[in-house]
Amino acid sequence: MNKITQEHQVIETLRKEGGFATLRRLNEIVDFSTWKTKTPEATIRRIVQDSKQIFKIQAGLWALEEFREEVLRKFELKLGNKQSEEQFSHGYYQGLLVEIGKFRHHMTYVPAQDKNRKFIGQRLGDITDTIELPAFTHDKLMKRAKTIDVIWFNERLMPSHFYEVEHTTDIKNSLSKFYELQDFYADFHIVADASRKKEFEDKLHVSIFGAIEERVKFVDYNRVVNMYEGLTKVKNSIW
Repeated sequence: MNKITQEHQVIETLRKEGGFATLRRLNEIVDFSTWKTKTPEATIRRIVQDSKQIFKIQAGLWALEEFREEVLRKFELKLGNKQSEEQFSHGYYQGLLVEIGKFRHHMTYVPAQDKNRKFIGQRLGDITDTIELPAFTHDKLMKRAKTIDVIWFNERLMPSHFYEVEHTTDIKNSLSKFYELQDFYADFHIVADASRKKEFEDKLHVSIFGAIEERVKFVDYNRVVNMYEGLTKVKNSIW
């Protein structure tokens, strides 16, 4: 009788999930009770990275090669197509931020125009608490806030965290939004690939943004994924 390997277990778990899963999901459902390791999560991470039967869709999201066409069709993703990849990535990181915010008991918001973006096969509008912005200020600022990619609200329905996902667009535009919203007791975050951090710093450290310079944080994609994967472990962790 052939021994069932750890890689086989992970592959079978992915197959049962419809051919894809986040690393967080795999850590939750793979039965590693018989694994002789104190760090099964690290083993699963190594398996998905090394297995020729598994491919990476996005940071923290993996799929079986045998399901490639089906999964990409489900996600409306065309690999190699810049516009398609940008649309998918934007929705993916918005979705992760929404899930993190909900876990931390915030009410979450994404703009109505983003409600049909896909997050792991779901619509953002279906996983987000609201696409209607609570009336927390006057019309001019409300109009500006409505365009923010993700907002977390506290129990008093006041904004506590603003997030702008910048895949390829101009970071300066997001900084301008934050500048206009500076009078709120809230944190501002630019979420982007780590390669854009210097660009972020160069655009933030100019005189016009001096009032918010110390309040805007850069959060790279991998950090968002790591936070999402660690939700069950560090419930109150903050950036």
